[in-house]
Amino acid sequence: MCTLEKRGNIYILTLTGDDDHRLNPTLLDSISAAVHRVRSETTTPSALITTAQGKFFSNGYDLAWSQSDPDRHIIMSSKLRLLVRDLISLPMPTIAAVTGHASAGGFILAQAHDYVLMRKDRGFLYMSEMDIKLVVPDWFVKLLKNKIGSPAAIRDVLLRADKVTAEVAVAKGIIYSGHDSADETVKAAVRLAEELVARKWDGHVYGCNRKVLFADVLAAMNFDETVEDVAGANIISSRL
Repeated sequence: MCTLEKRGNIYILTLTGDDDHRLNPTLLDSISAAVHRVRSETTTPSALITTAQGKFFSNGYDLAWSQSDPDRHIIMSSKLRLLVRDLISLPMPTIAAVTGHASAGGFILAQAHDYVLMRKDRGFLYMSEMDIKLVVPDWFVKLLKNKIGSPAAIRDVLLRADKVTAEVAVAKGIIYSGHDSADETVKAAVRLAEELVARKWDGHVYGCNRKVLFADVLAAMNFDETVEDVAGANIISSRL
């Protein structure tokens, strides 16, 4: 699942194990619980780093778990949206140290952080929906538009399903920085967190300003038309 370590005023949330960290309810609940703990414990300027063990940061939704029941798609979507809301409102800077592949929902989880750092020697960012014939939720698109400045880069991520390495992601403005290894990525994330904590910003103000910045994303997250459509289609077909 995940662990939470505190180093001074820096929290390091690590997705543990050598699996691909699929975003099923168990993992999403574990991450959310860690984020809630960070929120409840914080009384001074702090920062959160999220990283992962193994070759994957996260390979997205657990589609194998959800394929037997459309309601499971809704459960995963709802839990991911709650987690991203928590990250957006968290009263501190957030950093994703991406030490492996981040695909689909895993890519979105990484981009829900203020800064994304990534290893250069292994791994890619990949919005796989075009390749696996899934419609991208509106809130995914709004989040990516908020984080990626280039329309061409967004096109290539969403409509070409490019597998983006760290060096390309830096060049296209998709991530903050690239680093030589997993260890170097985490070390760089800690250095960045230390710099941000040293600014001694008011956490409440930081969280409020982030919510203003992501206002269109938060509004779009009230509803996921892709999973609702899946559920609705099955209800209708069952009545025919």
